[in-house]
Amino acid sequence: MSLLATMMALLASIALLAWGVSVWVLRRAETLLLVQLPNHRSSHVHPTPNGGGLGIVVAGSLAGLGLVLFFGWGVGGLVLGLAAVLAAVGLRDDMAHLPARVRFGVQVAVCVGLLVVLGDLPALALGGGVEYQVTGWLLFGLLLLAGVWWINLFNFMDGIDGIAGMQAIFMLLAGGAMAMWAAPEAVHSPVWMLMLCVAAATVGFLLLNWPPAKIFMGDVGSTWLAFMVFALALLCVQAGWLSYAAWLVLAAVFVTDASVTLLTRMLRGERWYEAHRSHAYQRLSRRWQGGRKAGHRAVTLLVVAVNGLWLAPWAWACVIWPAGSVAFVVAAYLPLVLAVLWLGGGRPDSWLPDDQRVRS
Repeated sequence: MSLLATMMALLASIALLAWGVSVWVLRRAETLLLVQLPNHRSSHVHPTPNGGGLGIVVAGSLAGLGLVLFFGWGVGGLVLGLAAVLAAVGLRDDMAHLPARVRFGVQVAVCVGLLVVLGDLPALALGGGVEYQVTGWLLFGLLLLAGVWWINLFNFMDGIDGIAGMQAIFMLLAGGAMAMWAAPEAVHSPVWMLMLCVAAATVGFLLLNWPPAKIFMGDVGSTWLAFMVFALALLCVQAGWLSYAAWLVLAAVFVTDASVTLLTRMLRGERWYEAHRSHAYQRLSRRWQGGRKAGHRAVTLLVVAVNGLWLAPWAWACVIWPAGSVAFVVAAYLPLVLAVLWLGGGRPDSWLPDDQRVRS
């Protein structure tokens, strides 16, 4: 059997394991207290099993453990351990709601742990005529803020069927492809291999989460997956394969929607820290009437198209012409910011009748 065939078989096995664990959770959701009931801020109308992301956690962690043992990859083992802590807290929150301060405290601690484990990271260079590098404690603080915000916003954006899984798959595969182009030797690294393994595990779960979803990812999956994407991105930057700018572009859809929506709610004087369903992607899925299946699928496919046709080329430009990274990031983000504002991210549904708007 060729090396490629062996790799494909292993990735298929990881996807199958993730699917199997998710099916197990699906069949035992009531016993495990993993059923999400619809409420005024939900994008679903029927009780739906939750916590299917446990399949991603189990399959991705076992694959990562195999790489740790095969390569003697100590850093990878510590990263997986930190991710497991986050997943455990997420699973507990899925079963019985945990106070926000507990979840936030664990997220901060895990991100601090990640940055300590990774050690020295490249400076954040601001080009485009502004020669300045962010290093030391300032870089540590910015990355800590970025990590905690990414974990939370990824969870916020996991509000309709399929969208979070597709975003993670896109970022991991696009990042892996660009890393392979920038540094062909990357394919022999456990970091690059783990990116493919996590993507494969997500594919397995997505078979059950594609609109209309049979099971939701839950905090156990969204927090673990967000953390792993963040950690793998930093490992790629540390290895010199990709820049911070390239990863920032790949994450642009989620970063823009979550950030602009949050700022809008804060400026409107709303309780921005409370759950809601006024993200641009949620509003668009409700605007595209035709039921949950049609609206969720259309928006998820739109995000896939934006990622592949708009953001991937800009991220590629950051790799090819690093001196222009600041301009490329601005060019990638600006239309998305305008789109979220145009869709009314953070505002009530202005196109719904008054009685429906109240229920929303």
